[in-house]
Amino acid sequence: MLCVMALMIVLDSTIVAVAVPAIQADLGFSPAGVAWVVNGYLIGFAGLLLLAGRLGDLVGARRVFLAGLVVFTAASLLCGLATTAPLLVAGRFVQGVGGALASAVIFSLIVRLYPEPGAQARAIGVYSFTQAGGAAFGFVAGGLLTEAAGWPWIFLVNVPIGVVVLVAALRVVPRETGLGLGAGLDVSGATLITAGLSLGVYAIVDGGPWYGLAAFLLVTAFLIRERYARSPLAPLPVLRRRRLLGTGAAVVLIFATGMGFQFVNALFLQRVAGLDAIGTGLAFVPTPLVIGVMSLIVAPRVTARFGARPVLLAGLGVLAAGLLLLVPVPADPSYATDILPALLIMGLGIGVVIPAIIMLAMSNAAPQETGLVSGLTNTAQQAGAALGLAVLAVIAARVTESSLASGVSEVAALRDGYSRAYLTAAGFAAAAFVIAALALRRPATIPTDDPAVTPAPPTSAAATDPAVTPAPPADAAAAERQTCALVADQP
Repeated sequence: MLCVMALMIVLDSTIVAVAVPAIQADLGFSPAGVAWVVNGYLIGFAGLLLLAGRLGDLVGARRVFLAGLVVFTAASLLCGLATTAPLLVAGRFVQGVGGALASAVIFSLIVRLYPEPGAQARAIGVYSFTQAGGAAFGFVAGGLLTEAAGWPWIFLVNVPIGVVVLVAALRVVPRETGLGLGAGLDVSGATLITAGLSLGVYAIVDGGPWYGLAAFLLVTAFLIRERYARSPLAPLPVLRRRRLLGTGAAVVLIFATGMGFQFVNALFLQRVAGLDAIGTGLAFVPTPLVIGVMSLIVAPRVTARFGARPVLLAGLGVLAAGLLLLVPVPADPSYATDILPALLIMGLGIGVVIPAIIMLAMSNAAPQETGLVSGLTNTAQQAGAALGLAVLAVIAARVTESSLASGVSEVAALRDGYSRAYLTAAGFAAAAFVIAALALRRPATIPTDDPAVTPAPPTSAAATDPAVTPAPPADAAAAERQTCALVADQP
């Protein structure tokens, strides 16, 4: 049920890409303005993730998840019925807000619903497949729905699914009270970080350096505020943990690689390889199939034997190798020999990278911090996705313009631009490898004398439901060894 909601959210980030030309033609978007169909969602999503994650700790992850699900479903209906460009952009922003509320607490709910390490590792594997495979399947769904029923149905399809998930969530997700708003709702800090993150994403996708400077100043003001706030939204002792910072930076780069590549490759397949919308979607299918095998079967076993960090490093190497195979692709490529091998290799890498980095990220959280760390991790994901999309798109466009100016054909110029984007994506993966190798060398330890991680009183749900009873704040290294041992015993 959690993964179905996660699938709706991740599908929404790619399903729209295939329908953008039809949306532009129908609603009269300008060539630059149509980007706001994507950007409006990203800004609403990324800006609220950290606040939503902390709210999950304070009022209960269940309440925040259900609220997000309702908002996302209602906004999907609004987008599907939109008849003007501004109305669609507004609906996409509200969709992003709902998506942030729901997704920010998904990791927290997984940790609470599956406290036993082996079950938790399998649940993270399913979630990882949903994230990585769902993004690729979005291209297929987008192409089929756009051509068969029209672009409004890429949004309207969320409505019945959302209703079903809501009914299931009301029955399955146990109630909890949380710590209470008095334990840490810093309104001023929440305003600063929400504005800073939203403006930061806007600067990445459309705004330029001055908006980036303003975003930096707002985030700096947020950190200063957290230093002196009586009940900080994000306690600085948590944010200063070297391992948390390292995993956050690695998450940014990993999702910049994956999401940026998917958008660039969709354009490459249509504008260079000559595939239509459905053909483009089908061309991505082998990748999620490989990701499914790796994340559901292989990743838990190799992580149990070797640990999350070595698996992450190996997966990043494989991912970078797959991207490098696409750099010399010709202007008249063969899908079977020039593109498919690289997609399969990348699937091998992504299938182990995402489960490993999520496990490493959540190993930084004490039981009462799972919502906060979940929100931070999701914020890093969305920042990475926006960064990758913006950087790779700009690089591809500039190289293409330079090649056209030198007199080469349009198709060859496009190939040159996308080739450079593939090389840049491989550089993102290599940078993530370096960060993981240097910053994640030691197992995570959560200091028990840190006031930011003082054990929280049990909630009413935790007192009655063993599925949501928080695990004791044990050393993360021991927890990881226990997880590995239990996973290894699974059939």
